[in-house]
Amino acid sequence: MTPRLLPLLRLLPLVPLLFAAGARGAPPPTAGIDRAAIDPAVRSQDDFFQHMNGRWLATTAIPPDRPSWGAYQQLADQVLPQLRTLLDNAIAQPDATPDSRRLADFYASYMDEDRLEQLGLTPLREELARVDALSTRQQLPQLIAHLQQLGISALYSVTVDQDSHQATRYALLLDQDGLGLPDRDDYLRPDDARAADLLQRYQRHVAQMLTLAGVADADANARAVLAFEQQLARLQWTAEQLRDPAASYNPRTPAQLAALTPSYDWRAYLRAAGLQDTVAPLIIGQPGYFQGMAALLDRTPLSTLQAYFKWQLLHACAPYLNRAAADANFAFYGQALSGTAAQPPRWKRGVRLINDTLGEALGQLYVRQYFPPERKQRMAALVRNLLDAYRADIDQLDWMGPDTKRAAQAKLAKLTVKIGYPDRWRDDSALLVRRDDLLGNVLRWRQSDYARRIGKLDGPVDRAEWGLPPQTVNAYYNPQLNEVVFPAAMLQAPFFDADADDAVNYGAIGAVIGHEISHAFDDHGARYDGDGNLRDWWRTADHQAFEDRIARLTAQYDQFSPLPGQHVNGALTRDENIADNSGLAIAYQAWTRSLHGAPAPVIDGLSGEQRFYMGYAQSRRVKMLDAELIRRLKTDVHAPGAARTNIPLRNQPDFYRAFDVQPGDRMYLPPAQRVRIW
Repeated sequence: MTPRLLPLLRLLPLVPLLFAAGARGAPPPTAGIDRAAIDPAVRSQDDFFQHMNGRWLATTAIPPDRPSWGAYQQLADQVLPQLRTLLDNAIAQPDATPDSRRLADFYASYMDEDRLEQLGLTPLREELARVDALSTRQQLPQLIAHLQQLGISALYSVTVDQDSHQATRYALLLDQDGLGLPDRDDYLRPDDARAADLLQRYQRHVAQMLTLAGVADADANARAVLAFEQQLARLQWTAEQLRDPAASYNPRTPAQLAALTPSYDWRAYLRAAGLQDTVAPLIIGQPGYFQGMAALLDRTPLSTLQAYFKWQLLHACAPYLNRAAADANFAFYGQALSGTAAQPPRWKRGVRLINDTLGEALGQLYVRQYFPPERKQRMAALVRNLLDAYRADIDQLDWMGPDTKRAAQAKLAKLTVKIGYPDRWRDDSALLVRRDDLLGNVLRWRQSDYARRIGKLDGPVDRAEWGLPPQTVNAYYNPQLNEVVFPAAMLQAPFFDADADDAVNYGAIGAVIGHEISHAFDDHGARYDGDGNLRDWWRTADHQAFEDRIARLTAQYDQFSPLPGQHVNGALTRDENIADNSGLAIAYQAWTRSLHGAPAPVIDGLSGEQRFYMGYAQSRRVKMLDAELIRRLKTDVHAPGAARTNIPLRNQPDFYRAFDVQPGDRMYLPPAQRVRIW
């Protein structure tokens, strides 16, 4: 995503006691624990997640406009009003800068509901007419290329990313796509009553949307669309198969791609997509899918294909049309899929739209107003402590040989750390934004973003680019850039409490940082070297020791059942599970190193060790509607909050000492069954 940044940690002094009050006369740090959330009726030794969060779970209502609520959602919701204020101020300033005016007009176009009601589906008529004009299969490549430039899902996706075998250049990636339901398995469980009901509701929703667009025989067309998508789903790889980056790396020349699917004109597609002159590698993610897709297109009536593409247009554009279209879209994707009771207030949806489009332009305003420089310094120092702990941990591993250890240390030394916000902001000055044209603004931004991404081909890799704007409550590791990125909005409560002592903050934000760094060495990230190339740098024996530990960890998660009859998929969630377990262990080591041999203070009767793990558990608290939980168990690479808390803790020896966990306690695992990787 992203000249390489000098790690900020080299430019900033290490702050040994990072979070302790340092000013003379400052009040002593607090324990930082939400005691009102604790359920004393549940022993910490039996269910630590429930013990630390039980009262919060029992008394906290999930907001009606959300399918889940927890630490991440709470902080994201705190950021939204700040962003709204920035946008409202931009609207109120007649002499605003061009960037602020662009933000103001985009946001105002979303908030003008009266204008959207007047327009109805008129803004989409031209695109629907383009689909109606499809008269032969030979026109399909051009239509698909056009729809992709508008951000419309159309059978397969086209993206620009680093070549995983030569990370100094970009490649063009083609992957399976085109389903209206979250996962291919949603279409393929005819004996599952819940899945069958979902398919029926989905078909009715497709028919409703086609009716709104004035499509004749909407019910029959909806049945045809569903049947077509079911056939697509049978061709697609599972979520577990898609995790393998080596299997998804299939270079093809345009001629070889044409030979793979002779009936589909790839040269026509590349011309229409503006890709005919690129010399970048062409990587096919799932060759068998593309073969099956071409054959499916050959035998599918044009009328079905037209209905399918109209449906995809309606689905992608409904949130930016009139109330009838937007409400119908929410009724299925919000209520039926996730159980959400109500749409978020319109201003929240508008702010999120700006985040998703002009996010960096808004981010500049956010950083200036809400991210003081000292936060960046604190974060940099904390990351340095975590990296020091990782270096020491690698040297002490008993399952890894010296050659692989040296390679791991070399990779860690090349890790780039990005904190807060980009050094260079994205330029959207060429984007035309009109206050009376919401859908036009969205589609023009998508076309601009497509052109920006395609424009990177055949050029040097931009290592300064960010994948998230700074006001995002999230963090990530990118294996091909070998970087960890921590946006500005993360360094706030409940992950960081400026008044709390080091222990609870290391357990919360420290575990998040450790989690992201450990992705460099999880099942996926460990396949890439320090330069971002997909390359095996492991000794065979170390590979086997690594896989043995992962298999045991996967089995622990497979056994976790958050709802009757519903289990965590340990294979789907394995990378995140590795990161949770490893990040927590490294955060603990970093915290103990920060003490420099001194004992941690006892605060409110709690030891430092106890506060560390309590801070971790409360930062992971979350509750979900059952429908949302079931959906995520099928599609999300993260395990539910209770699993992300209790399973890593059961594998941490220091947790047993901190809370006197003994055989017979439900949190107890015999030492031989505990899994330590990093």
